[in-house]
Amino acid sequence: MPIHILDDELWFPPVDDALDDGLLAVGGDLSADRLLLAYHSGIFPWFNEDEVPMWWSPDPRFVLFPDELRISKSMQQVLKRNGSGFEFRVNTAFEDVIFNCSRVEREGQDGTWVSDEVIAAYTVLHNLGYVHSAETWCDGVLVGGLYGVLLGKVFFGESMFSLQSNASKYAFIKWVEVLKANGVVLIDCQVYTEHLESLGARMISRAAFIDILDRNSKT
Repeated sequence: MPIHILDDELWFPPVDDALDDGLLAVGGDLSADRLLLAYHSGIFPWFNEDEVPMWWSPDPRFVLFPDELRISKSMQQVLKRNGSGFEFRVNTAFEDVIFNCSRVEREGQDGTWVSDEVIAAYTVLHNLGYVHSAETWCDGVLVGGLYGVLLGKVFFGESMFSLQSNASKYAFIKWVEVLKANGVVLIDCQVYTEHLESLGARMISRAAFIDILDRNSKT
């Protein structure tokens, strides 16, 4: 199956056209309309800052069902101690969260996918009310957090960072609790990480993911 090339027209090919690694299309832009169409369709952008946009829809898909959140005994102690001084906030420092995510060094990656172009695009979506930041603060300083896209009852996690031990886990756990209380049924983690697996994330088929998305992502 050849890779689809996108142009200025606002469209995506069927997700079943994706290659075995999940790559579906290249090109296009990061306009708000295109990004929202992508997420509604089970597609997300992921590319290095010196590349053209690349669009993915992997099979299987790595997700977390809020009811399956797994909290280790050590994190339970952190939460009981109120996070060792941690304070949880939402949407109070989005720009700082996404900037810190862009600077995180990740194993196996030379650069960052959270480029200036990505920061600008997701800031637009944040200002439109679709993208949110979940933040861990300690003594008035931002020490960890994450951001992602919320459509209806589905949250699409994008990136997280931590400047202090357990800070990103704390933000993630508290955010999952908020999402669950607000009726969110699925958290899209996109691709496998050992960190998120330890918190309860698991693989489901793309077909199952799209079915859940179709029923729950309306805004």
